[in-house]
Amino acid sequence: MSTATETMRAGPEPAGRRPAAARPLRRWLPWTDGAGRLSPLKLVAFLALLVPAALLAVDALAGDLGPRPWDLAIHRVGWWTVLFLMASLTVTPLRRTLRWNGLVAVRRMIGVTVFLAAALHLVLYAGERAWDLWKVSSEIVLRFYLTIGLAALLGLAALAATSTDGMVRRLGGKRWQVLHRLVYPIAVLALVHFFLQTKADVTQPILFSGLFVWLMAYRLWRSRLGDPSVGGLVGLAVVAAVLTAAGEVAGISMAFHAPPSVIAAAHFDLDIGVRPAWWVLAAGLAVAAGALARRHGPLARR
Repeated sequence: MSTATETMRAGPEPAGRRPAAARPLRRWLPWTDGAGRLSPLKLVAFLALLVPAALLAVDALAGDLGPRPWDLAIHRVGWWTVLFLMASLTVTPLRRTLRWNGLVAVRRMIGVTVFLAAALHLVLYAGERAWDLWKVSSEIVLRFYLTIGLAALLGLAALAATSTDGMVRRLGGKRWQVLHRLVYPIAVLALVHFFLQTKADVTQPILFSGLFVWLMAYRLWRSRLGDPSVGGLVGLAVVAAVLTAAGEVAGISMAFHAPPSVIAAAHFDLDIGVRPAWWVLAAGLAVAAGALARRHGPLARR
């Protein structure tokens, strides 16, 4: 019996029912949930992830990228790539400390955006080199920071390609988890790449590295002792901040042959700006405060 004949015998489709082919299509939209319904959280995350690209496009069309537009675009996209990567690693700590399981819905979206941003970073680099792919390839081979940057990109590509539900089923849960733990060494490669391509001021690479230290310390604590208490989160914030400050003191002292005591004292001189360690401490304490409010505040009764 033909499909047309079946449709005629069944009569017209009820007004509230969608064709079977249309329902799975909606599930693929980035702002819908698994049932194809609009997810406000995913919609907000999707729009937020688009903002950097939109701002870059507006500045490019307006000619506001300065005398070296390609170079500025490369560095801006690279900065956002690292930020998105840190955001993807933040989902688990926030989900567990704030007891906000809905955050899992946006983790895949953030992860895929990290790969797309990293790919755009490479495309812009090729554009700066006048699309001379031979020159780009040779520079990647000869320059260490470009080599590890490409390694990070390839790793992100593997994670993005296996991020679908179908790939989870195909690989099996355990193998999929093992593969996606590669995000941690990939993040290390990305941070090293960020450090090496930064010419002078390493404040931002140090800041991202400090946040990464907190994220890894949280995971280590949780794997050994379970979810940290509010006091444990405060301790993690302090330890991560101290390690960030120590790393900055050691790095700048070796690079510029400056006395460590002078670099350490600069952390308490707000006239030269807030150093990364303080931002790491503030971020860690903010998570602890959120956990305290969630466990003992008005939200705890929900």
